[in-house]
Amino acid sequence: MKLPAPDYQGAEEAILQKLGKELPKSLTYHGKHHTLDVLEAGMTIAETEKIKGRDLQLLRLAILLHDSGFTHTYRGHEEEGCKIAKSILPKYHIGPDDIEIVCGLIMATKIPQTPDTPLERIICDADLDYLGREDVYKIADTLYHEISKHLGKLGEEEWNNLQISFLEAHSYFTNFSKKHRGPAKLKYLKELKRQKITA
Repeated sequence: MKLPAPDYQGAEEAILQKLGKELPKSLTYHGKHHTLDVLEAGMTIAETEKIKGRDLQLLRLAILLHDSGFTHTYRGHEEEGCKIAKSILPKYHIGPDDIEIVCGLIMATKIPQTPDTPLERIICDADLDYLGREDVYKIADTLYHEISKHLGKLGEEEWNNLQISFLEAHSYFTNFSKKHRGPAKLKYLKELKRQKITA
């Protein structure tokens, strides 16, 4: 008996609907807007990496699901996202092997990032694409407010120190992100350090 073809479009629509309905409004950074931003970045990187067909579809699903765990929990949301993938994707005829790939992609975004495959490297870079863009200050501010609300209030100096440590430890993995996001990320890091000196 021939199995039905995977309904990637149906799965995407179901996930986006879930995010729109269930993500807490207090997620000023990890809201649905972030997922769509990561999807756009991921598709740009995937194009330069010549990702097509099934791989591209699985990458899209993983990006849409990578922060879905925030609908249930703040800490450990990646594991929760994996459970959500396992509950939603079979309904759209996406097989166990492909679901495992999607789960691997979701887990790869966990900080510190340790991607093993080309697709994992793409999702990791897409997730932190904003670090090397002009809107970094605006987006970082939304993260600051979200962390303060969910994990405890941070002072400005404490927040800057946290960002500096994170940026110093972070590396982009794909050629696209190294070339197009790396220099601006370095500039941002230098600006944060300069603020620390003058504070």
